[in-house]
Amino acid sequence: MHSRVTGNRSIKISDDLYRAAKWTADAERRSISGQIEFWAVLGRAALDNPDLSIDFIMQTLIAKAQSRAIAEPFFPE
Repeated sequence: MHSRVTGNRSIKISDDLYRAAKWTADAERRSISGQIEFWAVLGRAALDNPDLSIDFIMQTLIAKAQSRAIAEPFFPE
C-alpha cells in the first residue's frame, strides 16, 4: 500500500492503483494525485449521468480543463 500526503490529507491506495496512476499520469502529463482525482471526477460524473458515454464525459472534462485561449470558436453555418 502507498500512502500519499496531499495538503493536509493522506490516503492509502493499493500498489497496483498507484502504478497505474503513475503510468497514466506520466503519459498524460498530470501528477499522480491529479490523475487519481481525474479518475474520481470521471467516475462520479459517469454515475451521475448514466445515459452519457464515458468517452463523452471524459472529452467534456478535458475540454473544460483546457485554456479558453487555445479554443477554436464555433461558427454555425
